[in-house]
Parts: sequence; C-alpha cells; structure tokens
Amino acid sequence: MQNTKLMLSSLTFAGLLALNGCSSIIPGVYKIDIQQGNVVTQDMIDQLRPGMTRSQVRFIMGNPLVTDTFHADRWDYLYSIQPGGGQRQQERVTLTFDANDRLVGLSGDFMPGASRDEEILGKGTETTLEQQQGAKPGSLQERIQRSVDEAKPVPVPVPEPLDPRP
Repeated sequence: MQNTKLMLSSLTFAGLLALNGCSSIIPGVYKIDIQQGNVVTQDMIDQLRPGMTRSQVRFIMGNPLVTDTFHADRWDYLYSIQPGGGQRQQERVTLTFDANDRLVGLSGDFMPGASRDEEILGKGTETTLEQQQGAKPGSLQERIQRSVDEAKPVPVPVPEPLDPRP
C-alpha cells in the first residue's frame, strides 16, 4: 500500500513537470510570433491614388479582410502581430469608395507619404555618397554591371502558325 502511494505520487509529480514544460515559467522556451490579417506596408499606401477603381486597389492591397455587408463602399484591412510572449500590436486601414466604385478616402494607422519606418530609423530621401559614386573599379559589382551593360539583346523567336488542315 505504501509502495502504491509512493508510485502514484511520483507519477503525479512527473505529470505536473511534463505539463509545466509547456508554460512560460521555464525560461528559454521559444514562443512563435502570431500574425493575423493583411500585411499592409507604407509602400502599398503610397501607391494608392484618389479615383482608382476597386480592382486597381485590390491589385495593390490584396483582398480586404473585412467587407461589410451594410457598408459596401468600405473596405477594412486589419493586421495584428503578437511577438512571442510580447504585447499584441494592431494596425488598421479603412478605404472608402464612392457610388462609381472609385477610391475617395483613406483612414487608419497609415497615411500617404508619411513613412513610419524612415521616421523611426532616421532615414530620409537623401542619397548616400556610396550610392552616388557607384561601384569601385575592379570590384565584383563593377564586373557584373559591365557584363550586364555589354550583353547583346537576343530576338525572341516567333513560332510559326500551326497548319489548320489535318
């Protein structure tokens, strides 16, 4: 009887340890990033222009996550990410269309021309000295560029029409 109690206690303790392995108490356990919704970038927003059709907007932005039945003139793009064990972040963009299915409005966390990434990183539109000078003579980049510049265009072969007679 005493042996059975010891065995039952040991198995219970081992089971609790195994379950605890899935929790956040033990340091070093990898937790994945959870992403949901449409990824929207500032470049996508910068391509939008007033008067674009729905199909043009869909080509740039992709299908909207939410199309409201009661507000057919509004598309909502939602994106949320929760880094492993971190705080959940959410971004939202709402596009509105007029009666002729033309883009007339944009609201949300992104605005045209205001790159949040560049503001955070401190980069502007100025070019660096390395970009202005080009490749160094004799470097691999310069040799690749020279071979691309010296390449001769090859005409595309045009297939002959098939004989319609059997």
